[in-house]
Amino acid sequence: MSLIRMENIVKTYLSAGAETPVLKGIDLRIEEGEYASVIGPSGAGKSTLMTIMGCLGSPTSGRYILDGEEVETLNDAQLSRARNEKIGFVFQAFHLLPGVKAIDNVMMPLLYCHKVPADARERARESLETVGLGHRLHHSPGQLSGGEQQRVTIARALVNNPKIILADEPTGNLDSKNGAEVMRILDQLNREGRTIVIITHDPKVAQHGRRTISLMDGRILEDRRHESVTQFEGSPSRAGSA
Repeated sequence: MSLIRMENIVKTYLSAGAETPVLKGIDLRIEEGEYASVIGPSGAGKSTLMTIMGCLGSPTSGRYILDGEEVETLNDAQLSRARNEKIGFVFQAFHLLPGVKAIDNVMMPLLYCHKVPADARERARESLETVGLGHRLHHSPGQLSGGEQQRVTIARALVNNPKIILADEPTGNLDSKNGAEVMRILDQLNREGRTIVIITHDPKVAQHGRRTISLMDGRILEDRRHESVTQFEGSPSRAGSA
C-alpha cells in the first residue's frame, strides 16, 4: 500500500472573482522507503503540492489517501493527528521558537500528542544526537548557526517517528558546507528506511533522491527513477570523510 496516493488532484485559487488553476490533475504515489524529489521552477505548483501532501491545505478536487486514510473524510482533529503522527516537516525558514532551548523546540510535536509520552525529553535528546547536536541541547536558535538550526528542525521532524519526512527547500537558507551536512543527514535517514520527499528548485539537491518528479505549470512533466547522488557541493568526498 502506498504511503501517499494522489488521484487527479486539482487546486484552484479564487481571487476577486477570478480563478487561478495551480495544480491541474496530479496523479502520484509514494511508496514506503522511497527518496523522492519534487522539482520545478517558481510557479510550477511545488509549494501547493507540498501543502496538500502535508495535510496543511485541501485540494479543490481529487482524492488523497495518506497511509490508508482518505484525507478528505478527516475532521480537523483527525487531520492534526495525521500531521503530527505521520509527517515530519523540515522547512526552509526553520520555524524554531526563538529563545527556546533546542531540546524544547524538538519536544514540541510530542506536546501535541493525544497523550504526552513520559519519555518525551529523552526522545528529544536522542533525536538531537541523531543529527549530531547532542552537545547543543540547551542552546537557543540565536546561539546556533543556520546549519545547526536546520539540523534542529530535522530532529524535531524525527521525534514522533513519522512515516514520512517532507523537506521544503531544506538547503535554501544555507551555504554549501551546511547544505552538504543537511543533505548527508537526509541521505542517511533514507538509508535507514525513512521515506523522504524533498521539495526543491535545485537540481543538485534533487539528485540526492532516487526518484525525481518534475512539475511544470501544475502538471507532472516527468517522473523518473535513478541512482542517488550522495556528493553535494561543499561536502568532502566519501574517500576523504571520517
